[in-house]
Amino acid sequence: MAIRVPAWKQLIVVALLLAVAGVAWTQRTALRSVIGLSREQAVGQQIKRDRRAPVIVTRAVTAEDLVVVEMLGTGRAGRSIELRAEAEGKVVKMPLEAGKRFSAGDVLVQLASREAQLAVNLAKARLAEADRIRKRFARLKRGGNATVARMDEARTAAQVTRIELAQARQTLAKRVIRAPFDGIGGLTEIEVGAWIDSDVVIARFDDRSAIAVAFDLPETLLTRVKLGMAVRVTTPSAPGQTFSGVVAAVDNRLDAASRSIRIRVSVPNPDDVLRPGASFEVRMDLPGGRYVQVPDLAVQYSRNTLHVWRIVDNKVERVPVRLVRRLEGAVLLEGDLAEGDRIVIEGAQRLRDGKAVRVLEGRG
Repeated sequence: MAIRVPAWKQLIVVALLLAVAGVAWTQRTALRSVIGLSREQAVGQQIKRDRRAPVIVTRAVTAEDLVVVEMLGTGRAGRSIELRAEAEGKVVKMPLEAGKRFSAGDVLVQLASREAQLAVNLAKARLAEADRIRKRFARLKRGGNATVARMDEARTAAQVTRIELAQARQTLAKRVIRAPFDGIGGLTEIEVGAWIDSDVVIARFDDRSAIAVAFDLPETLLTRVKLGMAVRVTTPSAPGQTFSGVVAAVDNRLDAASRSIRIRVSVPNPDDVLRPGASFEVRMDLPGGRYVQVPDLAVQYSRNTLHVWRIVDNKVERVPVRLVRRLEGAVLLEGDLAEGDRIVIEGAQRLRDGKAVRVLEGRG
């Protein structure tokens, strides 16, 4: 059975509800403080009231300023000469062969030497006669039967023939070409029976026990290079292999046009794998000083100077720096920095000296 409510009572209830809704709308701020804010709204309000600048930081580390240099050079034998005869003549013996090893003093080429040998024999005979006369005058002088002048003439004659013999022997020696050092002969077009002049290149003679590679190094790196410093070399003539060597020589002056200096490295070649004339790529690790390293994002540019922001006691301070070298994703810096300093890498746009910061994340 339904109960009927008078219309005037219904109107009174609706009016009361509307009044309560109106009061709640006008007092919504107070009601919000009474019923409490949501967690997200509360965090938002807290952040709004926190005036510290949010930043991301890292800790500075120290690293060596290591420069890796790769230069191209041409190799040559540690010792190399062009074989030439000191006199003209006919080749009668030719032990020299391409690729054959010789020891210092070995005969490489023999020229006809009959006339030179005869000249030596004649000089020996003349010296023997001169010595005989000198000795005879010496005996006569002791007996008072020879003058001092005759004795001096005999001594002079013996000395002259002795010089003539030395000259004849030297001429004879020029008819033989000997190995000046341990080495390997090169290709030659000279055959036994050929007549050669002193200006003819017979062959090259190389000591390949070590290969010398020369290249030019920029002057900015000169102070880093030391004699005996280790290097690594590769060459297309020996693919897939790496060889070790050392810095053997540094030129005594810079080239004024290129502002570079000539460096020579020596690469041992005990297995005779390397060849003179080949191209070589030389790799050198050139160590330098130690500097502070930070991500490149940390470096700021302002007023024609570079600086980073360092955090001390939750406040930032500007630290002027000098760029030493760029690395992959990082930089080496010189300045009033130390390993372990907390450095801002993000959020630096609104920073100023002494501003309080709030670290959001980072490595330290």
